Amino acid sequence: MIERYTLPRLGAIWSQEHKYELWLAVELAVCEAMESLGQVPHGVAKRIRKIVKIAPKRIAEIERITKHDVIAFLESVAEQAGKDARHLHAGLTSSDILDTALALQLVEASRIIHTDLHELLDTLKGLALAHQDTLMVGRSHGIHGEPISFGWKVAIWFQEFQRHQQRFQSATEDIRVGKLSGAMGTFAHLSPAIEVGVCRRLGLQPAPISNQVIQRDRHAAYLTALALIAGSIEKIATEIRHLQRTEVLEAEEFFEKGQKGSSAMPHKRNPISSENLCGLARVVRSNSLAAMENVALWHERDISHSSVERIILPDSTILIDYMLVRLTKTLSKLVVYPKKMQATMEQTGGLIYSQRLLLALINKGAIRKDAYERVQQHAMAAWKGDGHFQDLVGGDPFIRRILTKKEIADCFDPRSYIRHQRQIFRRVFGPSRKKASLSGKTGSTQIL
Repeated sequence: MIERYTLPRLGAIWSQEHKYELWLAVELAVCEAMESLGQVPHGVAKRIRKIVKIAPKRIAEIERITKHDVIAFLESVAEQAGKDARHLHAGLTSSDILDTALALQLVEASRIIHTDLHELLDTLKGLALAHQDTLMVGRSHGIHGEPISFGWKVAIWFQEFQRHQQRFQSATEDIRVGKLSGAMGTFAHLSPAIEVGVCRRLGLQPAPISNQVIQRDRHAAYLTALALIAGSIEKIATEIRHLQRTEVLEAEEFFEKGQKGSSAMPHKRNPISSENLCGLARVVRSNSLAAMENVALWHERDISHSSVERIILPDSTILIDYMLVRLTKTLSKLVVYPKKMQATMEQTGGLIYSQRLLLALINKGAIRKDAYERVQQHAMAAWKGDGHFQDLVGGDPFIRRILTKKEIADCFDPRSYIRHQRQIFRRVFGPSRKKASLSGKTGSTQIL
């Protein structure tokens, strides 16, 4: 369930009332720009701003008759502004107001999402540094590979979200454009100087060229950036779900006091936050596809994109806000089990060190094919339960002729696998970092 704080945070940006407030802001900015050029009497915009109150109910009443939302809005304003209203919307078309105000809404929503990304990155950095020495098995194809650290895994997530932060910033700038060039976009009734002045007042850039609408590749790129963020949220959530499986249980979501996992089975502790996030990612991704479908419009414009955007833009921005906040909360309270991670590494009897043993043999002069086959032979025997891998290779005359007892033992040191980690962490986090303490808690993350 979406927490109460999420909808007012971002949902208010997409309310009907706020949309009309932005429409009025655009209209008045145009009026002020025309005043500055002597095309409208001085003081008109100021008087309208003082008198007019947004009246969503009245606009809805008018729209039931006009079947046109912008005309209904303008008539509602005119009812309050009187004769001054004749100076509004001069030389403009509906899309001038709709698309420019939409850009303002998206910029407002983006500010919140940028804050969410920053807070998630802070949480990921703290988690990575706290667990840079927490050894665990790495997996490929779901099968044990070689040792890594849990901090290494989280550092990869951190860097991924740094890229998202950069991509989303670029997408936000791409959408920060206004358009006030009239029907067909040819400036037939307004000077480009008006558009420049209005966009400057509103904190936007004028679209270099447009037809009757701002081109929808911009919106598709924005929704794609959100879909990519959702994909990485799902990636982390999927990993948590795997790590919380009963037979794995190397980490799990924090289980609140009084929380229940099942109506039937009192023992259940389910990764519900991660499962919710995986499901919501599907919605955000599908919305990005709808945004791509909006790029191709008939000739200089149609309105087939409009009905779609009234759903996908509010839904995707609100969902990403919620998903980022919820993931940050989940990670900040994640329960990590280093002892279980250690036990999992030992589960296959040393098999995860096979490559290190192979390379040690090759480096001491063994032919690769012979070394591979001998190591694999003992690995398969250990896999079947015929003994611990290290014991089996230690008793092989072929291997003992090439490697000393100490050299064999060194191959089974898990810390050798993370010996370059400090260097790589400096690449990711920079040189001025301090290792977080693992005693008890790191932030709210429990270490058990």
